[in-house]
Amino acid sequence: MNSAPNVLLSGFADESAMTKKANEQFAALAAIGLQYYSIRFVDVGNGIKNVMVLEDSEISLLQQMHADYGFKVSSIGSPIGKVKLRDVDDGTANKFIPFETYLREDVQTACDRAEAFGSKLLRGFSFYHPKGTRPEDHIDQVVEQLGAIAEACDARGLTFGLEVEANLVGQTGQLLADIAAKVNHPAMVTIFDGANIVMQGFTPDQVYAQYQAMKPSLGWLHIKDYSDPTLGGRVDHVDEESASHFVPADRGDSAHEAILRDLKGFLPTLHERMTSRGVDGVFIDLEPHVRGGGQFGGFSGPDGFGIAARALCKLLDYVGVGYELRSFESLQAAK
Repeated sequence: MNSAPNVLLSGFADESAMTKKANEQFAALAAIGLQYYSIRFVDVGNGIKNVMVLEDSEISLLQQMHADYGFKVSSIGSPIGKVKLRDVDDGTANKFIPFETYLREDVQTACDRAEAFGSKLLRGFSFYHPKGTRPEDHIDQVVEQLGAIAEACDARGLTFGLEVEANLVGQTGQLLADIAAKVNHPAMVTIFDGANIVMQGFTPDQVYAQYQAMKPSLGWLHIKDYSDPTLGGRVDHVDEESASHFVPADRGDSAHEAILRDLKGFLPTLHERMTSRGVDGVFIDLEPHVRGGGQFGGFSGPDGFGIAARALCKLLDYVGVGYELRSFESLQAAK
């Protein structure tokens, strides 16, 4: 009987660098042993920029640095879908962009970045419904817009990953699963993120149930965890800028041990799902936030990222999920 395939370890490299300079990001993640990373914010000499606004010269420099440091880009950490669904004043600072304009400009730019960096995956979100309204009431519009995004990605040979996150229409695993089933497009998968669920007041058992709901549409996982003893039940709206209870994956409330144990048996199915889309395999993407997080990113530092990576590897070892880090043999092969 064949053993389950390994997972591919990746990480949001901008979390690892004190200044977000590209060389700091790559040095930190290479030292940890990663060979893939997700690109989001980076400084290649002209200040910190989101991947969406990089200039051609900056893209070329990063391409060369990838070769120098031995990195591949697992996903584009785009903010696609983190805009208002409707043009209403709901007391938030979220932007509204007419969808046809958004599809023609922002989505295509994200696809351009994926092609430039050799990634098959785009990370994205499920739009902000007006604050104070029920997310369920907006699913039809979200399905229509995400279906168009999936079509745009598919036309470029890419896959769009829809991340579960507070305050968006797809804020729970069940809602995300419902959206994915209605979109029903092979170019759209979902991304599980336990901390994004826990911080809404859900228990470990409820987080695990939401992972199970997402399995039919699951594409890859983000790993960060959350532990807040003051949470006393469901939180309707999360203050993302005040979130400060992120912890490594072996000590929070995201049920990571149970989830990764279940993932071991599910890996052959998920591996086939993703490799059939041209992806290298099943990514587990570290996004630790252990020094804090916000609406559009987080920070761990090189030491915090290392702590989070070792905690994840300890869990993977414990449940028997295989992975590879850089080794002396890989170093010799790269000479």
